[in-house]
Amino acid sequence: MTSAVSHPTPKSTIDKEKKQAFVEFTNGLKCPLIAFGTWKSEPGKVAQAVKDAIDVGYRHIDCAHVYGNEKEVGDALKEKLNEGVLKREDLFVTSKLWNTFHREDLVEPALQTTLKDLQLDYLDLYLIHWPMAYKEGDTLFPKDENDQVLYSDAPLLETWKAMEKLVEKGLVKSIGVSNFNSKQIEDVLKIAKIPPAVNQVECHPYLNQGKLRRFLHDRNITMAAYSPLGSPDRPWATKDDPILLEDPKLAEIAKKYNVSVASICLRYQIQRGNIVIPKSVTKSRIQSNYDLFEYQIYEEEWEEIESLNKDLRYCSLHWAKDHKDYPFSIEF
Repeated sequence: MTSAVSHPTPKSTIDKEKKQAFVEFTNGLKCPLIAFGTWKSEPGKVAQAVKDAIDVGYRHIDCAHVYGNEKEVGDALKEKLNEGVLKREDLFVTSKLWNTFHREDLVEPALQTTLKDLQLDYLDLYLIHWPMAYKEGDTLFPKDENDQVLYSDAPLLETWKAMEKLVEKGLVKSIGVSNFNSKQIEDVLKIAKIPPAVNQVECHPYLNQGKLRRFLHDRNITMAAYSPLGSPDRPWATKDDPILLEDPKLAEIAKKYNVSVASICLRYQIQRGNIVIPKSVTKSRIQSNYDLFEYQIYEEEWEEIESLNKDLRYCSLHWAKDHKDYPFSIEF
């Protein structure tokens, strides 16, 4: 039999027996590779979904202020902590700084809002959600009379310096970025006292991010893969978009391993040493998305998955492509 393929980042491990997979950041913090996603989880459903996820075994919860549901996520976390199902140190919670809070004086207040909503004293990981700053104010998507998003000139590197202060104050354990390209990462590294631990980006077999991943690997930065199933429920999907989960080659591989196409897509990421962020509010899918420990992808199938890359981006934020810090205007 051909050998199983593993392209892990430094210090990533998969423990089949304990049904856990971790990556260790350069600061020594261990981060579970399988994160439960809360993007697009509707109010009224997300709290139960988070509780179901914790019961299944998820210990990493991925949140963001802009998702509009952190209060419900916080209620779920509090309930599970109060029940004694787990301790705070057993949980790994990620959230993200939204674009309207990039100005240096707004970074800590934005975090404090998230901490209050999540009912936590600290975050394990806080990310700059996008490199693009929007006009400051009470509206998360500020627009002019022509429905164009309004931008801010808040300097990105000053935002990073404010993020570092959050670590120094003990409000967050690790900091990172999301949707940054290689040049933007390099710019941050040039001035950083605390380097980014993570870059969270869209990643799936149609957009495998091979070049960016190698770039991050060489700098001891972990990649986190959002939309690992192609985000089929994204609001801007069109009937002409290729549907990742209906790919015939993936279906053939999944049949060979007697698992779902979704499972293949998720296992692919953790075997690469990437954090992977599946999302569901359906208990059976929450469970099946976590059942990744009973098999490994072997070399022949691995090469087939790699061959599917189309550099197809489902989440391009195209309405902000004229922003000076729009990240997808360079190769990776």
